[in-house]
Amino acid sequence: MRKLKISNPFWQLVGLGVIAGMRSASAPAIASHILSHHHSGRFSRSALSFMQSDKMALLLKVFAVGEFIGDKLPNTPNRIKTAGVAFRCLTGSLAGASIYKVSGNNAITGALLGSVAALGATYGSYFLRKEIVSSTHIFDPIIGAIEDALVIGAGIGLVETV
Repeated sequence: MRKLKISNPFWQLVGLGVIAGMRSASAPAIASHILSHHHSGRFSRSALSFMQSDKMALLLKVFAVGEFIGDKLPNTPNRIKTAGVAFRCLTGSLAGASIYKVSGNNAITGALLGSVAALGATYGSYFLRKEIVSSTHIFDPIIGAIEDALVIGAGIGLVETV
């Protein structure tokens, strides 16, 4: 295991929050991937220690892939439904708290910042996607696949900055 060095935790957790707003399961999957490859003693007695588990990282990645598929289904509810917004804020909060905790900052502050970023990105990405579909007449699942590619690319970028 390499020693964890979070280069810029504020912007990394904002990035994870934005990703949570676009694809809720991806943010904790990315955070857990990072943490499972870079163990930190700061998590030794933390309620967030499960985020460093290889098994948890794998499970969260499976959920993320499932969400990529589920997003394209016609009966999938809009992300701005109350439950969807709440879940996105929760996953942004989990990812933000984990990154802030491991970087030596306050986990509660990280949770709040991750949640706020997820909230803004939930509505922003929803209305942007709807506008793109409306103005270009491109089939919505295609725009969703492009959104998936953005999430994956951003996730790779966040993993590589650690």
